[in-house]
Amino acid sequence: MVVSLAMRIQLCFLVVWIHILAIAAWTNPDDFAALQSLKDSWQNVPPNWAGADPCGSQWEGIGCRNSRVISITLSSMSLSGQLSGDIQGLSELQTLDLSYNKELKGPLPQSIGKLTKLSNLILVGCGFSGPIPDSIGSLTQLVFLSLNSNNFNGRIPATIGYLSKLYWLDLADNKLTGTLPVSSGSSPGLDMLLHTKHFHFGKNQLSGEIPARLFHSNLTLIHLLVENNKLTGEIPDTLGLVQTMEVLRLDRNSLSGSVPQNLNNLTHVNELHISNNNLDGLLPNLTGMNVLNYLDMSNNSFNASDFPSWIPDLQSLTTVAMENTGLQGLVPAKLFSLFQLQTVNMRKNRLNGTLEIDSAYSNQLQLIDMQSNLIDSFTQRPGYPFQILLAGNPVCNEGTTQTYCVQAQQADSYSTPPENCLPTECSSDQISSPTCKCAFPYTGNLVFRAPSFSNLGNKTTYETLQKSLMLSFQNLQLPVDSVSLSNPTKNLDDYLVIHLQVFPSSQDFFNRTGVSGIGFVLSNQTFKPPSTFGPFFFIGEGYKYFDGASSGSHKSSSTGIIIGAAVGGSVLVILALIVGLYAFRQKKRAEDADRRNDPFASWDSNKQSGAVPQLTGARFFSFEELKKMTNNFSETNDIGSGGYGKVYRGTLPNGHLVAVKRALQGSMQGALEFKTEIELLSRVHHKNVVGLGGFCFDQAEQMLVYEYIPNGTLKDGLSGKTGIRLDWMRRLKIALGAARGLQYLHDLVNPPIIHRDIKSNNILLDERLNAKVADFGLSKLLGDSERGHITTQVKGTMGYMDPEYYMTQQLTEKSDVYSFGVVLLEIVTGKIPIEKGRYIVREVRTAMDKTKDMYNLHEILDPAVRSGATPKSVEKFVDLAIKCVEEEGAKRPTMSEVVKEIEYIMEIVGLNPNAESASTSETYEGANKGLHPYTDESLFVYSGAYPPSKLEPK
Repeated sequence: MVVSLAMRIQLCFLVVWIHILAIAAWTNPDDFAALQSLKDSWQNVPPNWAGADPCGSQWEGIGCRNSRVISITLSSMSLSGQLSGDIQGLSELQTLDLSYNKELKGPLPQSIGKLTKLSNLILVGCGFSGPIPDSIGSLTQLVFLSLNSNNFNGRIPATIGYLSKLYWLDLADNKLTGTLPVSSGSSPGLDMLLHTKHFHFGKNQLSGEIPARLFHSNLTLIHLLVENNKLTGEIPDTLGLVQTMEVLRLDRNSLSGSVPQNLNNLTHVNELHISNNNLDGLLPNLTGMNVLNYLDMSNNSFNASDFPSWIPDLQSLTTVAMENTGLQGLVPAKLFSLFQLQTVNMRKNRLNGTLEIDSAYSNQLQLIDMQSNLIDSFTQRPGYPFQILLAGNPVCNEGTTQTYCVQAQQADSYSTPPENCLPTECSSDQISSPTCKCAFPYTGNLVFRAPSFSNLGNKTTYETLQKSLMLSFQNLQLPVDSVSLSNPTKNLDDYLVIHLQVFPSSQDFFNRTGVSGIGFVLSNQTFKPPSTFGPFFFIGEGYKYFDGASSGSHKSSSTGIIIGAAVGGSVLVILALIVGLYAFRQKKRAEDADRRNDPFASWDSNKQSGAVPQLTGARFFSFEELKKMTNNFSETNDIGSGGYGKVYRGTLPNGHLVAVKRALQGSMQGALEFKTEIELLSRVHHKNVVGLGGFCFDQAEQMLVYEYIPNGTLKDGLSGKTGIRLDWMRRLKIALGAARGLQYLHDLVNPPIIHRDIKSNNILLDERLNAKVADFGLSKLLGDSERGHITTQVKGTMGYMDPEYYMTQQLTEKSDVYSFGVVLLEIVTGKIPIEKGRYIVREVRTAMDKTKDMYNLHEILDPAVRSGATPKSVEKFVDLAIKCVEEEGAKRPTMSEVVKEIEYIMEIVGLNPNAESASTSETYEGANKGLHPYTDESLFVYSGAYPPSKLEPK
């Protein structure tokens, strides 16, 4: 009884102590925010991804040090979704392994380049697509870069040449195109990777010649794999300078010309594949390549020649493949006495005479394939343990029944046998392991790209691999009981594929930590197979048995004891929890209050340490810079004002005009909207979306910098304030431009953006009257997990606001469509949405109920429309607007459909919707030749006249 009480007390103190440690282990707030974004972007995340302290709570797959996240290893978790750009917030991340999650799709975000401490980026066997971002060249600490077996397209980024610490580069099995990049002048290239040992580029669509400059004597490359691409031209003789080369695969391309005579300088090469090209000239002389195991020169256009005398001198050969290479004459009998020889393939040549096999033939010999030659005699001696294929030779005349004339090649097979036990009959999806235990194994395929052997039936080979795997798992203390290898086959790429099953120890299933640990060992190349297997990769299958067959089948017999002890210490635990919860809530309240008061708190700390946030296309301006640019914010430069503050004209050092939107002095009003606008505008680039040039949050100031636009807002244009006459043709062009800008935000930005405040005040007109969507202060990102809608506080402008959104607080892309429909009605009527109890949507609907002839509704249409429009175009335009303002969002068109309908309307009136307007506002009477002062309650002057790149870098 006393012992039991003591145990209870100790257990209680242990629980309390662990809880105290957990409270102290607060995860860095930026790291938590980034992980939360990843969690929101993915499905099937580990169940224990809950709470606000991933490090203290030990979220599965998350590794931490000093409250900072340093690793994410989540292989084979069945994750789905996309990789959020917010991953850039994990500034201390060193390892990212998301391998074998086939439903992780979409592009690799540009922001991946912000993870400057990353040493391992491993995304093997996922579904990522799109170009590999150039920003990957910023990851200067990278050692392992494995992006193989995805759907990446586009070119290999030349910026990879900046990764001076890179050891492993694997981009194979994607859809990459273009040439192999090499450095030129100030441009980087792969030839700069002096310490990289592995170039794996096979199974892509790379084209062009292999650059001679790619190779030089300073490279330490050991594996060059470019098989199965579309490479052309000659093999550069500079390849012979890379003395460290061990595996060379150039096969299955369209290479031509002669093989460089200095190829035999590569005396460390043990696998050489140059088959299935258009190579011609003399067969290369490989004398001196004494460690060569596997030689394949098949299916080229070499000159006819006698059997090379140097081949029998290569004592390490296991495999000789010279199918369809123009060989003629006799095969020397001593070839078959090479000690390690396993396979000889010389089909489809003109070899003749008598086939003789030396009596001291190799005891490893498995196959001699001489089919389709001119061999006229062969004496088969009893006891040959190898297979001989001579079909298609004169020796196999019609009616010959010799086995070597009719017997097909035998398929090799292997499966790991039980270890001195009888296999158990298992139920459900369980499988009997080599130790005869029923369990749910972790499975996948080991793929060896250049094995040095060709005998797939030698069980000793697989036993060596099996022991090597087990030793690796045991050394890393992974919960592995045994491994099983089965079904070794050569695929069409001449890769050796072996099915792997890894069985758990202590219980019949793996937990997530065990699976991700095994996956990382195989994806990170921590496991080194026996040297005869050569370079490999692993493609794991999703693991479905993290909880075993049933949750009740694995309860420990000590459960009752543990429960009793926990109950005994429940009072202390509850007290500790209350204290911890109170501390947590107080801290969160303080953090939330700080955030509400100053959403730039984290930015300010960065700025003070010298690390100003770097946003694409937008630069940071100091207060002094903007003060100088605006002539000390003088009244003569004041071009507008509103509830937010004022807008000033400014001039950059290069002479370009800008507009500086300055918040009320010392006020944080609208700070969250201000920050949102910076972050959103810095990542969108479209000719119909306003471009942000820069920003300032210096000395308690909030300012946005845009390029100056002389023609104001659509609202001012329709009201006549700008002095620019907007006829029907120009209104259609403006409507199309604004629609395309909004379509871009919905369909082409990743993740999509809902504007939430579309109105005529937020559509701006440049010097050619091109429309630009502006003011992103209220905008929201629409993540995959929110694809249907976002539940959010209702914000927007009355008269433009979607009534469905207003009533349900369910924000969707169709909310923007409704607002845009109101803008279309403004364009056609020239009236503001709400005025003295009149609502434009209701007014137009009422008018339509009275007559179908919109062209004759003189009291509704703007005079500029009535005088220049065709009846059909107006009718189509109003019909479109009314569809956009349907009460139910599901009945409204998408912005893509809106764009197509406006393009059709333009074609009706004889306009090319894809033509750029050649006219400017200056062609109209009354156009303002100078600066035009105008007021907007939320956002004043924007510009898109010059791309952000023309703003001089700081």
